Amino acid sequence: MDRRRFIESTFLYSIGALTFPSFLMNSCRKEILFEEINFNGKVIIIGAGAAGLYAGYVLKKNNIDFEILEANANYGGRLGKVTGFCDFPIDSGAQWLHGKNNVIADFMAATNTKITLDDTEMMYWFKGQLVSTLDKDPDIFDKDDLPDVSFKQFAHDSGFSSDYDYIIENIAGDQGASANDLSVFWNHEEELNWSSGDDDYKFEATFFDFFEKHIVNEIKDHIYVNSIVTEINYASEKILIKTIDGSTKTCDKVILTIPITQYKKNAITFIPALPDQKVKALNKIGMGPGMKVFLKFNQAFYHDNIVGGSVCAAYANEKIGKLGQDNVLLAFVMGEQAKNLDSLGSDAAIISALISELDLMYNGIATASFISGHVENWSAHPYIEGAYSYSTVNMGNAREVASEPIDSKLFFAGEAMNLNGHHQTVFGAAETGYREVINILKT
Repeated sequence: MDRRRFIESTFLYSIGALTFPSFLMNSCRKEILFEEINFNGKVIIIGAGAAGLYAGYVLKKNNIDFEILEANANYGGRLGKVTGFCDFPIDSGAQWLHGKNNVIADFMAATNTKITLDDTEMMYWFKGQLVSTLDKDPDIFDKDDLPDVSFKQFAHDSGFSSDYDYIIENIAGDQGASANDLSVFWNHEEELNWSSGDDDYKFEATFFDFFEKHIVNEIKDHIYVNSIVTEINYASEKILIKTIDGSTKTCDKVILTIPITQYKKNAITFIPALPDQKVKALNKIGMGPGMKVFLKFNQAFYHDNIVGGSVCAAYANEKIGKLGQDNVLLAFVMGEQAKNLDSLGSDAAIISALISELDLMYNGIATASFISGHVENWSAHPYIEGAYSYSTVNMGNAREVASEPIDSKLFFAGEAMNLNGHHQTVFGAAETGYREVINILKT
């Protein structure tokens, strides 16, 4: 299973007086950056997703004054869980830990968090039937001298017929994008930096539970939900932050962890305006629609992984690694397929379309076995409005420019700001939260 998306270079050091969990200090991260901390100001973090929560955790451990302002009614960002749908909790958002060479895996090892390797057989819906192998190997996107064109165009240029379109759609969807939108070249260039490992793991509980237990509980009294930031004025020595209720907060530094979609829609007014170069960079980073649909059945008639559907290019057995007995199949839908399902207008219509596709694959068994469904449409989540970032055609060094601090006052974190190939991941987001705390202390 390779759902890579729903430090090392950054983390190859510790921080002297900047206290960090002892299990991280015992690894290879030994170089000291700071002998002492001289920062006595206040930090406000915008967004209580993985990046914001982890940044807050590091600040709290070092007695630095901070607040986290979250626009939604709950913390977690693109982490979330659903209970009551089946006899085990399910991840409504980020779900897989991708590799064990990262800060979250270190944290999990130290806390004895239970995870299970997800390495199940893949079946392909190809030319109207389920098969275990394809006529041609579609693994064509990991080599040198790739062009800066879309996945779909490159596949066609490489001799793959339209029969392979939804196989390619699955590969692109794994990166959070449609095959028409994801750059072959830039996706490969960024993945060259990936260092976390290739195996995927699932939580016995949920990813959200892990964050809540080990990170959120340490900083809960610093998180303010329903705090919708409308304006950040950094023109003077002190930064003024206005929220939708008319209140104003003052601080010395701001860490922004909002999704790319919110920059693109100008959800926050900046005074002065963000530099044109930064705005252009933010607009070059892709973030498309995405949803997860959970389907509960009275029997497990399906394979553990099904790739290549025209409605959904990736189905996965949700029960793997869980302690419950219910049979739940996940439809992992990205890009154009998510947009198409969203256009149907209701959860019932979305579920019906997926059941119809499974009926086609399994000769009507899906309808006969169906119990209930749950739709988690991340495109419809306020202040998120999408899945996760991806590499667009002509993207260039957009992530690097987008992540640069402004005037030693505004600092940019979140999965889309990860420069080490770990964008699209929870640990990649956490890495950037930590990175920006370092940047603040360096100023």
